[in-house]
Amino acid sequence: MTKLYRCITEDDTSRFCHRVSEALSKGWSLHGSPAMAFDPVKGVMRMAQPVVKEVEAEYHPEMKLGEQ
Repeated sequence: MTKLYRCITEDDTSRFCHRVSEALSKGWSLHGSPAMAFDPVKGVMRMAQPVVKEVEAEYHPEMKLGEQ
């Protein structure tokens, strides 16, 4: 088994929540608390949520983590 890690980032909109919800529905688990920070260039709040998942595949850097 290989444990994968990814960090979902998005502007603070419902799209962020949908992206995290989609990951959870595909077997990913929350890893820690979400983070929020102001992006002064875009003038919006940004969100980040780390997620992890165990898969029966060997890790390689070319993996498309969101497709696992």
